[in-house]
Amino acid sequence: MSAERSEAGSRPPRPVPVAAPAGPALADTHGRHLRDLRVSVTDRCNFRCTYCMPKEVFGKDFQFLERELLLTFGEIHRMVRLFRDHGVEKVRITGGEPLVRRKLERLIEMLAYWGDLDLTLTTNGSLLKQKARDLRNAGLKRVTVSLDSLDDAVFRSMNDVDFPVQAVLEGIEEAAAVGLGPIKVNMVVKRGVNEDSVLPMARYFKSRGTILRFIEYMDVGASNGWRLEHVVPSRELVERIGRDSPIEPLEPNYGGEVAERWRYKDGGGEVGFISSVTHAFCRACTRARLSAEGQLYTCLFAQTGTDFRSLLRGGASDLDISQLIQSVWNARADRYSELRTAQTAKLRKVEMSYIGG
Repeated sequence: MSAERSEAGSRPPRPVPVAAPAGPALADTHGRHLRDLRVSVTDRCNFRCTYCMPKEVFGKDFQFLERELLLTFGEIHRMVRLFRDHGVEKVRITGGEPLVRRKLERLIEMLAYWGDLDLTLTTNGSLLKQKARDLRNAGLKRVTVSLDSLDDAVFRSMNDVDFPVQAVLEGIEEAAAVGLGPIKVNMVVKRGVNEDSVLPMARYFKSRGTILRFIEYMDVGASNGWRLEHVVPSRELVERIGRDSPIEPLEPNYGGEVAERWRYKDGGGEVGFISSVTHAFCRACTRARLSAEGQLYTCLFAQTGTDFRSLLRGGASDLDISQLIQSVWNARADRYSELRTAQTAKLRKVEMSYIGG
């Protein structure tokens, strides 16, 4: 059985850069090219963060996807290969919490085979200390860790499973030690909940040379009780951090980068601001999202996706799948953040736990 049909199998050779076949450069209805693919490997998570998977909805009786409904590693590998043929350069593994998927390092090894993908992973950090070395050895290049406060009481309250902040910090340290860097840390800021943690977080990670990115609280999914008054605008955070330690803007690393980059004037590194609510970046978005059960979404705020699992399991050829990828992207017209209103924010959108952040 081939590596594209099974999660088991022999270990592939270490990555040697292999040029991606020249395929059609995909552009949507607004001229945005496909460059980034986010792959959710599970809808499960061991946290119950109030802004993502609140316990009132995702409780002990919640029905998560059965294992047979999840894409296998071989199916994910095949999809990534076809997206790579269409110009995808960056693949981010997400969830849910991706590290709860068993033997994830095997998938990393399979995706690292080509050697030319920017292969990254976003995690809540709870299992990172145990898994960082295996992930790095498998070929993972970088990690982004979600962490919303250094205040242990605030952090335990936000993750809502009483998980200690120190364990996440130890995971970040281990990731840095094994070479999974530069590490980025994402902090979702919610008014009245963790805004007092902004400066302590900025000071802590500045002193360690880690890039901290502040994310405006977003109306993702339909279960987090989002309201506009809970959003702390990035402009407010720029001013607050700048008063504590002067910062100045930087140019983007690449076209379509969602984080607005700033650097400390004293040379102490940089911070980023992701402002999907107050400063939409739809016009430069290059991302597609593949859910754990094989639905393709062209926006984080999507209501519907396109089923690829049935093609993968129904004998479809690479050409069939490739043509559907092209058709979906060419028809893409998403501009949710630019068009957001109080009414659209109430639409029943796909939960973040299915398609990643």
